[in-house]
Amino acid sequence: MKYLYETHLHTSEASACGRVSGQDYIDFMKNKGFQGMIVTDHFFNGNSCVPKELPWDKRVRQYMRGYEKALEASKGRDFDVLFGVEYCFEGDEYLIYGVDGGWLFQNDDILGCSRNEVYRRVHEAGGIMVQAHPYRDRSYLSEIILSAGITDAVEIYNAANPDNENALGYRYAKELGVPATAGSDLHFFHEDALGGMLLPRRITDIGEYVSMVINEEGVPVRIRGGEVIPVAELPELMEPKRGATLPVRIYQG
Repeated sequence: MKYLYETHLHTSEASACGRVSGQDYIDFMKNKGFQGMIVTDHFFNGNSCVPKELPWDKRVRQYMRGYEKALEASKGRDFDVLFGVEYCFEGDEYLIYGVDGGWLFQNDDILGCSRNEVYRRVHEAGGIMVQAHPYRDRSYLSEIILSAGITDAVEIYNAANPDNENALGYRYAKELGVPATAGSDLHFFHEDALGGMLLPRRITDIGEYVSMVINEEGVPVRIRGGEVIPVAELPELMEPKRGATLPVRIYQG
């Protein structure tokens, strides 16, 4: 038996771009065949709606609200809700798995840290960093930044991205020789394609997901019209039709 998990999802409580409260996702995700989801709201250095003028502890508490509402709503529903973070540097974003609210409270200076220092602290906590949609091309971006030194895995399928951008990400993961993940980057309810990870076991702790990613036990998949297809079986994602349109900068640390 395989279990389908959403790995990249935003709530209206913490992400400025989120349109759905954490508590309202449960029925939608269950109806799409998911066993669980990881809430990865934009952190304070990304597209966050948490007021910057608040003290750190209050900012973190508000940031956690979408996840906590989803967790509360999932009780008794046979659905797993786990916690993650989407962390931004200079437009390059990383899905952090394996840290919790306590870690955020303790690291109140994290916004001033370098990529390598954030990576070190995440690893000390037993977490990993996955570069999200590495070849994303948007009007608000001036370049693509690839930071291989802090990338434990690459999100090769992001349902909010065009096929060519995902194909470039797929090739990048292969070149680095790191594990691959997939997610929907969900902000609102829709009937378009979704993404996720098909896992061999049900998970109730984010540490279990971290282990599965590192050991490449999960299968990145696309979900469309009720059909779950491994990304590696999608020919349109195997080879990019063109290169990146934005300049690519390799971050050296």
